[in-house]
Amino acid sequence: MIPVAGLPEIRAGDDLAELVAAKIELEDGDVIVLAQKVVSKSEGRVVRLEEIEPTERALEIAGNDQDPRRIEAILREAKRVVRVRKPLVIAETKQGFICASAGVDTSNAPEPGMLVLLPEDADVSAGRIRERLRELTGRAVAVLVTDSFGRPWRQGTIDVAIGASGLEVIRDLRGKRDRVGYELHATMIAVADEIASAAELVMGKLDGIPAAIVRGLEVAGDGYARDLVIPEERDLFR
Repeated sequence: MIPVAGLPEIRAGDDLAELVAAKIELEDGDVIVLAQKVVSKSEGRVVRLEEIEPTERALEIAGNDQDPRRIEAILREAKRVVRVRKPLVIAETKQGFICASAGVDTSNAPEPGMLVLLPEDADVSAGRIRERLRELTGRAVAVLVTDSFGRPWRQGTIDVAIGASGLEVIRDLRGKRDRVGYELHATMIAVADEIASAAELVMGKLDGIPAAIVRGLEVAGDGYARDLVIPEERDLFR
């Protein structure tokens, strides 16, 4: 895992692929891991609080503890509100992920008083960056866009994949047999999430390193991060 240090503050319109390629020499098979914040910033997915007019629902959820304009931004980004425990909102994003605040965040925003939203479709974002890296370097690489999610019944956050291009997102071992001959019936390894969490260890939340290269894995494939969303018929919590 190689941190990509020295990237500038990202602004709308910046070419992330070009910035990364200028900092490190890529190799075939590399997985380029990008924090969602820099992808969102490069795509202009930021909003100023002063431009948001909260609805009655946002005012109700915010109460006296939260800025209702932030709650309003969350409600606008949510495909479905899953649970509210004022002022916390758990929501399903438009891409199908269930997470706190529909991915809306204030940390690492370009300026005070701004919010960063998730990319419109992080799988599309990953694909676009991957093709640009191929154009710039000639290398066959994969790209992951990652964000921090909480987990039911576990304290702490981990980074997971919300966008992917060029890699095996899920390793399906169903039907395979273990060393003693037992046939696996349910085992599916979330490869993209494991890479995302590993890369976060060299990126960090406070170190200003929004990118990393994971090298030495054989994970080339054609999966998408949306494949990690559990099908509705198997969702025990819906």
